[in-house]
Parts: sequence; C-alpha cells; structure tokens
Amino acid sequence: MVAVGTSLLQITAEEDSSKRRQILDGARKVFLELGFDGASMGEIARAAGVSKGTLYVYFDDKCRLFEAIVEEEKIEQSKTAFNFDPARDVDTTLPEFGRAYIALLCRPGGGSAIRTVMAIAERMPEVGSRFYEQVIANNVRRFATYLEARAAHGELVIDNFELAAWQFMQMCQATLFQAFIFQAKPSPSPDQIATVVDSATRVFLAAYRKKA
Repeated sequence: MVAVGTSLLQITAEEDSSKRRQILDGARKVFLELGFDGASMGEIARAAGVSKGTLYVYFDDKCRLFEAIVEEEKIEQSKTAFNFDPARDVDTTLPEFGRAYIALLCRPGGGSAIRTVMAIAERMPEVGSRFYEQVIANNVRRFATYLEARAAHGELVIDNFELAAWQFMQMCQATLFQAFIFQAKPSPSPDQIATVVDSATRVFLAAYRKKA
C-alpha cells in the first residue's frame, strides 16, 4: 500500500534505481567470470535475473554497461573526502589519510569493481585511462599538493612531490591491497590497516621530514 504523500514518481524512481543496481551487479559478475569478449547481453540478463528486453531499456550494449560500472566505482571512491587541509601537520594528516585510503581501497565488495576495471582495461583502454586519471591520479595530485604546502611551511624537504605522494600511498598498500584484490585475503581489519599505515608513516617521515 502506498503511503499518503508518496508520489508514484518516487516509487518509479526507486524501482528504476533498484533494477539498475540489479543489472550492474549481474554484469559485474559476468565480466569477471567470462571477460569482456566472452560476456554476452544474454548472459548478463540471466545473471541479473531480468529479460533481455529490460536490459536493453537500461543499456544499449555491454560497452555502456561496463562504463556504468567504472562510473559507479568513481562515484563510490569520491564519497570519501580526504582532509588535505594545508594547515594540518603531517603527523596528523598522514596516518589519517593512509587509514581512510586503504579502508576505501579494500572495502568489502569494492574489490570486484576494481578487478572488473583491471580486467577490461586492455580491451577498453580509454575507459581504464579515464578511471586512472579521474580517481587514482587525482588522489595522488591532491596529496602531492598537500605535501608541497607542508614543505613550504618548513615541515618537509621533498624534491618530487608527486613521487613522494605515490611512495606513501604504495607503502600503505603493502601486504594489504594485493592480497585483497587477488582474493588471497579478506578486507583487512582496522588494526591491520593501522599497523601498515603507521609503519609507512614512520618510513616516509624518516626520509622526508626536515631535520632539526
């Protein structure tokens, strides 16, 4: 029964969103199992539990479906707002950023989207490149800008800020991300993340903190 004040338009929008989610989940599963070339719209429809007619209402072809999966992951990652306030000291910002970054990267369910992008990037390099630039490289650039601000403040001594940003982010992934993305281990716990990120922070500051 429809509650008073609830419009049919709202109900339709909610149903539409739910159906789209159902299709994307099915498509992700098929892409991972069969690869892009092996996946067919028929297989995707079966995996999603919808008719091919319904599938084509939402997506013209599997290229559009894959692009929607990539866009969804970009949106999901953008929901995490890393605090790169240039006024915040590195002892506060680095471990906080590292924890949030790895928790996002290794979140339950998040691996399947990243695996899908990695698996199809060779087949659709323009989509993979767009994801890299708008998500991964964008975070690196924002972090590098923060490091440059702290160097100007006299807290760090760094020759190549983008390289330093990559180094810290890669150290935070150590023993965690690859094991997760290849399904060798589940999502790491907050304690596991903290252990690795704290170690990465110590190594990074030992290399780049301005000596007294």
